[in-house]
Amino acid sequence: MKEKDMEYVAVIVVMAVVFGGCYLVDKGFTRVFRNQQQHHSGLAVRLNKRYGSFGLILAVLGLAAIFSGLTNGWILIAGGSIILVVGIALVVYYMTFGVFYDQETFLVTTFGKRSTVYRYGQITGQQLYNASGNLLIELYMDDGRTVQLQAAMTGVYPFLDKAFAKWLEQTGRRQEECDFYKPDQHCWFPPMGG
Repeated sequence: MKEKDMEYVAVIVVMAVVFGGCYLVDKGFTRVFRNQQQHHSGLAVRLNKRYGSFGLILAVLGLAAIFSGLTNGWILIAGGSIILVVGIALVVYYMTFGVFYDQETFLVTTFGKRSTVYRYGQITGQQLYNASGNLLIELYMDDGRTVQLQAAMTGVYPFLDKAFAKWLEQTGRRQEECDFYKPDQHCWFPPMGG
């Protein structure tokens, strides 16, 4: 086999190992850290898969730059290290953030914080923000915390519809009483400060 052919085979083997490793890490992560009832309902609000994909691509490019820098100079090592860290951060953020819900409660998981279970009736209000063309829906909870959801997240609108229906049920209100309820304008709960 020619040297050039060996390089192609090596690249394919490295790619298979990286993607296989990511698959195993994802499955292991799910079994170890996603063990609550809401995780298994199949209902979730998740970040767009682009976070995980771009993170994985950046991590692989960072590693390639680091290995290339071993023979070509320190600048590739430094740049590759930064790209690797950003890639890993995107993958970790993608894997750790989520809102998982069932018929009575929802579970908010974020990186570095303990997962919190809320009843829908604990939502006290919402606020809308437009950040760089992306709509941010911030839900205020009765314990003073907030849950921030981007409109571009997967499953956000079915969650908000379910949350409103269950919020009505758990707070004893009727939809006719809720003049703020305008889902076509991204309003499900009472506005904060208004």
